Amino acid sequence: MGRRDELIARYADDLKTKCNMTPDMDLLTKVTIGCGPSIYDADASTVAAGQPEELETVKDNFLIKKLALRDGPELMDAINKVIDTYGRSERNKYRAVVYYMLVKHFGKESVYA
Repeated sequence: MGRRDELIARYADDLKTKCNMTPDMDLLTKVTIGCGPSIYDADASTVAAGQPEELETVKDNFLIKKLALRDGPELMDAINKVIDTYGRSERNKYRAVVYYMLVKHFGKESVYA
């Protein structure tokens, strides 16, 4: 099992245990691959939910650029909903898990087809 596979297994476990979701493993794998090398960097692999500028980056670089969504208050609402689902007190909110939940929230699975 390679390092990426180990990380995907960890993300799937987070989705099951912390978010109470059954992950679509094919989609989770594609979202994880889409995160690129950031998944291997301790800082970049997580989302600092307490930093407004980090949430803006998620909105701008992922929701608007990657998922091609229009900017509006519903984007930040969705990010906050995902963070609440993950657990605000949860120290490590993995970027791939947050992105996966945002893809599911907006029904944008086709981006990874």
